[in-house]
Amino acid sequence: MTVKDAIAFVKEHGVVLVSAKGAVPRLTEMIAGEPIKGSWWAHPKSHQIWAILEAVTASKDMLVCRLVDGKVTLVHRRLWPALVRVAKRFAASRIAQVSQEHTPAGHHVSREIPFPKWVPTEVREQASNLGEQEAFDALGSWAKTPDKTRGKTGHKRRAR
Repeated sequence: MTVKDAIAFVKEHGVVLVSAKGAVPRLTEMIAGEPIKGSWWAHPKSHQIWAILEAVTASKDMLVCRLVDGKVTLVHRRLWPALVRVAKRFAASRIAQVSQEHTPAGHHVSREIPFPKWVPTEVREQASNLGEQEAFDALGSWAKTPDKTRGKTGHKRRAR
């Protein structure tokens, strides 16, 4: 698999998980060409997986966030208007853009750009022209499943 193939896979599905199991396909398994048991870091194709993931997550057409079950998720640009249209359905932490940076000391630092600061103007305009049901249909059936960590307002419930 190439970077181009991986981006096409994400575009086709619209929403994919990077490596965790969940309600949508996993990109690491597509790159490996087989189901992965345990960590993909231990897979024989781990170097190829890493290189492709780095390139895909750097693409201007990818939103990297924690949308699906709080796990690292890729959302292709074609679905950004749908996501923005129903953003109130998701906790703000789920739709913040996340990235990993490597420090000179070799550490990983996570960075977040909160929603809606990462949303381009043209995507906001496209979102305003979508109906809510149309947006949910575009995102897929996983988006219609209630998230038990949120109340009806789309915000996380506080632990008591």
